[in-house]
Amino acid sequence: MLLKLSGLIDALNERVGRLSYWLILVMVLVSAGNASVRYAFDRSSNAWLEIQWYLFSAVFLLGAGYTLLHNQHVRIDVVTSHLSKRARAWIDVFGSLFFLLPMAIAIMWMSWPVFVQSWDLNELSSSAGGLIVWPARLMVPVGFFLLILQGFSELIKRIAFLLGLIPDPSEKDEGPSLEEQLAEALRKERGEAA
Repeated sequence: MLLKLSGLIDALNERVGRLSYWLILVMVLVSAGNASVRYAFDRSSNAWLEIQWYLFSAVFLLGAGYTLLHNQHVRIDVVTSHLSKRARAWIDVFGSLFFLLPMAIAIMWMSWPVFVQSWDLNELSSSAGGLIVWPARLMVPVGFFLLILQGFSELIKRIAFLLGLIPDPSEKDEGPSLEEQLAEALRKERGEAA
């Protein structure tokens, strides 16, 4: 039952992460449009700058759970690569229980009243021509909620692995990372062997 719940959480963060890809495109288009208008017509607006900040924040915050799902978060692989799979799973369990989840829960808990106050006041940016602030404030508790859910999902999978119920969940073969793809393309361009 818990593994089924983990699968649902994974599917949710997969979908949110894939949607955040599109926010990157929107952010680039807004940025390019803003720069074009500023240089072509000598006009600018603080709202356009704030939209870029909101979109960047949304990608970063809403993509945190997706990043954890795909095991692309910051790790100390130099140390853990020499350990057994079980030892790495225990480190993940310990890290989730004592660091990731308490930190994410605390941030979500503390950011919710800030959002509620911003909503109640219909808070506006202090910049002239700026936007309403509550959507940006809402992204913090929502993003950390998604991260908490994914933290629980990863915890369930690591414990299931330690109990011998599933294979090692950290060894998903998702192909080469973007950095590895870029390095390979550069090697091919230079005519070097891999």
